Amino acid sequence: MTEAVWAPDILIAGCAAWLPPRTPAADAVAAGQCDEALVTTTGMVSVAVAEDEPAPEMAARAARTALQRAGLDDVSLILHASFFYQGHDLWAPASYVQRAAVGNRCPAIEVGQVSNGGMAALGLAVDHLRGGPAAGEEDRRVLVTTGDAFRPPGFDRWRSDSGTFYGDGGTALVLSSREGFARIRAVATVSAPELEGMHRGDDPFGRAPFSHRPVVDLDACKKDFLATRRVTGVIAASGAAQDAAVARALAEAGITLADVDRFVLPHLGRKRLRAGFLARFGIAEERTTWEWSRTVGHLGAGDQIAGFDHLVSATGLNAGDLVVWMSVGAGFTYSCAVVEILERPAWVSPEAVGAAA
Repeated sequence: MTEAVWAPDILIAGCAAWLPPRTPAADAVAAGQCDEALVTTTGMVSVAVAEDEPAPEMAARAARTALQRAGLDDVSLILHASFFYQGHDLWAPASYVQRAAVGNRCPAIEVGQVSNGGMAALGLAVDHLRGGPAAGEEDRRVLVTTGDAFRPPGFDRWRSDSGTFYGDGGTALVLSSREGFARIRAVATVSAPELEGMHRGDDPFGRAPFSHRPVVDLDACKKDFLATRRVTGVIAASGAAQDAAVARALAEAGITLADVDRFVLPHLGRKRLRAGFLARFGIAEERTTWEWSRTVGHLGAGDQIAGFDHLVSATGLNAGDLVVWMSVGAGFTYSCAVVEILERPAWVSPEAVGAAA
C-alpha cells in the first residue's frame, strides 16, 4: 500500500434506497416482453418495478430515510440526479425533493450524466464540502439523491438497451464535513466526449422528445455510431478513460485494487459486467454486489448509492474496510470513488445483517 495524500475528511453520514417490489424476469418472458435467451445471457433474476410512484417521490422517500439515519434535518446543498423522464415538462425535480424531504432554502440542483449521474453528483458534493463552511456556517452537509422510473411508452425496460434490464427506485446519500460512519477517500471522473454519439447515432437533432422513434432504442443509436468507426478504436477510447478514472481515484486514496474489500459496480447484465469490469480489473464476482443487483436491475443514476446502502445494511461491513464504487454513463463519463468504513452505523443492527446474510 502506498502512502496516501488526500483532502480533509469528507464523510458519509447516512444512505438509503427506496425500491418498489420486484418483477421476475421469467414473468416478462412469459408475457412476451423479453427474450428468454437474453435473460439467460444477462443472468438477471428480476427488476424493481414501480406501480404509480413518481421518480422524484421515490428519491424523496430515500432522502427522508437517509437524513433520519444521519440524525440531520438540514443540508447546505441538494443535488438530484436522474436518467429518464421525471414526470413533468419544464420542471425542477430537485426542488420537489427539497420540498418533500428537507423543506429548507438551500440551493437544489439537478444533475444529468445519465447512468453516471449519481457519481457525478457525488463529485460535485465533495468539491462543495472541500470548500469548507461559509461565513455563519458550522458545517456543510450535502444531500445527493437519484430517482428513476423506466415506464412505457417512452422506455422499454427489457429491450431499450439489450443486455441491461432497467429497474425503478430512489436513492439518497448524506455527506458531511464533520460527522459520519464512512470517509470518501477519493473521487475521480474522466470524460471521453468523442464517444457522445454512441447514444445519438445518425439521427438529426429533434424539435421535441421522441421526434425520431416512440421508444428509446439505444441499440439503434449504437449501430449507427459504429457503422463509420473502427470498433477497436471505440473500445480503446472507452478503456483509456475508464482506466484513467480508476487509476486517479486509487492514487488519490493511496491504495491499489488488491487493498479493496468490496466493489460496487453498475447493475449491468453478467456479460457486460464481466467485459467492462470483472475481467478488465480482475475483480472476483463474489466481491461485488452482483447477487443482489441481479434482482434489482439498473437503477439509472442510482446503482452505486443503492449498492453501497445494501452493503452497509445487509452484509456487515467492518471498520477499515475499503469499498470502491465504479460507474459509467453516456457522454461518455467514467467515475471511481474509494470509500473507507470507519464504523458500523448505529442504524444497522447485527440481527438485520445476520438475517440478510
